[in-house]
Amino acid sequence: MKIGVTGCAGRMGKMLMSRVLTHNGCELAGGSERRESGFIGRDLGEVLGGRTMGVAVTAYPFELFNAVDAVLDFTAPAASVEHAKIAAETGKILIVGTTGLNAEQTDVLKKCAEKTVIVAAPNMSVGVNLLFALVKRAAAVLDPSYDIEIVEMHHRNKADAPSGTALGLGRAAAEGRQVALDDVARYERHGIIGARPAGEIGFAALRGGDVVGDHTVIFAGAGERVELTHKAASREIFADGAIKAALWAQDKPAGLYTMQDVLGL
Repeated sequence: MKIGVTGCAGRMGKMLMSRVLTHNGCELAGGSERRESGFIGRDLGEVLGGRTMGVAVTAYPFELFNAVDAVLDFTAPAASVEHAKIAAETGKILIVGTTGLNAEQTDVLKKCAEKTVIVAAPNMSVGVNLLFALVKRAAAVLDPSYDIEIVEMHHRNKADAPSGTALGLGRAAAEGRQVALDDVARYERHGIIGARPAGEIGFAALRGGDVVGDHTVIFAGAGERVELTHKAASREIFADGAIKAALWAQDKPAGLYTMQDVLGL
């Protein structure tokens, strides 16, 4: 399978490319960057600090999509939307690991997925996606007297908060409780706020250092507390999950899928 990577010269882009090179049945066949990037025209192997591969970084996403079977996209919301449009036009598989997409941008992905296969998830890790399923089950079993709090921590440079994964965990908990997250979410607390409302799902976002990604969902009841935690030690797990999704998508009909679909959860 020929795989391309958008934002290939960034931290996650380099990780994606290096992991593609280690997977049997996968060929690193292209990479793109923003037009103002100093990496345009440079060999992908050079970007990775190795020997040349005979494939140059392009500034034109259409060129990238036309050269590959699937594209891995961990860029930014606006860029991912444009890449989805190109995927729909070219019929190529798109794997989106970008976080921070709003409702309107997600709707664009759904529309584009009518013409091609798009797998989009706030977190491509196998372990995190298992956590989604466990949180949904726990929220269904533990009654509303158990207060739900979601705590996440990431490196100091992460732009969005709460993380896409934390929001995904919130949605899983809300689904387990059969409520809409928008109706019960609490994203900040400050000052004299009074007692905690029943049924609220709280979020706390911590930033510092080089933390790859820690997530804990707390179910706090009277006399006991259940905590479900995932800690990411390397970005390799996100890259490997994205590649797994691309390989899985090869024979699937057009549609918008998640990692839950990929893993059969």
